[in-house]
Amino acid sequence: MKKVGIIMGSDSDLPVIEKTVAILKELKIPYEVHVYSAHRTPEQAREFAVTARSEGFGVLIAAAGMAAHLAGAIAANTTLPVIGIPCKGPVLDGLDALLSTVQMPSGIPVATVAVNGGANAALLAAQILAVEDAELAARLDAKRASDAAGVLVKDRIIMEKLN
Repeated sequence: MKKVGIIMGSDSDLPVIEKTVAILKELKIPYEVHVYSAHRTPEQAREFAVTARSEGFGVLIAAAGMAAHLAGAIAANTTLPVIGIPCKGPVLDGLDALLSTVQMPSGIPVATVAVNGGANAALLAAQILAVEDAELAARLDAKRASDAAGVLVKDRIIMEKLN
């Protein structure tokens, strides 16, 4: 199975990435996590992106806040799918990161999830990998069914409490 590469621009993004990692672990998807900055360590970020395919990665996830150029910098250096996670910052509550991540120039796509959307980034990565992996697709189907069952349990509890 291909690995998922996870790059965060700063260790302050770790709470978001922990949600990503939890889903990947649950789905038994191998992953690797790094801290590379598009601005402070551009050579290391570029090298990771350039070599990702040959290193066995199938999807890359990049999380960054504020200027949030990391996903774009990674995508500029690979043709692997890149998923950007815009992270909340101290000034504009993540809107700056969202716009920086989603507004990519034609030819360099980045799939973008919600601000702090670490779980959905993992699920989207899993869906991409599951195109070629029937066992992973089955695990995704089972997770969806389990999540749906959990909502129905909550529905019953609320109905009993309020109706």
